[in-house]
Amino acid sequence: MQPYLERDAFSARLREALARAAPDAARPTALAREFNRRYPGAPVTLHATRKWLEGEAIPAQDKLRVLADWLGVTAEWLRFGQGHALAGMREQNRQFDYQLMRDIAALTEAHQQVVRDLVRSLQRSETP
Repeated sequence: MQPYLERDAFSARLREALARAAPDAARPTALAREFNRRYPGAPVTLHATRKWLEGEAIPAQDKLRVLADWLGVTAEWLRFGQGHALAGMREQNRQFDYQLMRDIAALTEAHQQVVRDLVRSLQRSETP
């Protein structure tokens, strides 16, 4: 497929996923804001999200994964249009796990230790 056709097809799938999962984020400004809330790297610009929505660019794989997790679709479908559009429980769990890890990482070292101790305690209590 030609690059511009790939970008147009990606853009159409992105807009479709946004319409289903986050209709309020279908404009470049809102998309940038909502994406940056979920992405642990350097924030994307309004210009970048406009290019995604207008079929001028496709985000890098790490950004694509965040978009897919947020919108509840598979990264394979979002990028290539292959496979099933809707992610299963596994994708939703990964999104939850990802957010949980970010939340834990944002805690102080002392609070992170409390979380580690709690997890170890819960693991011991579930071991037969």
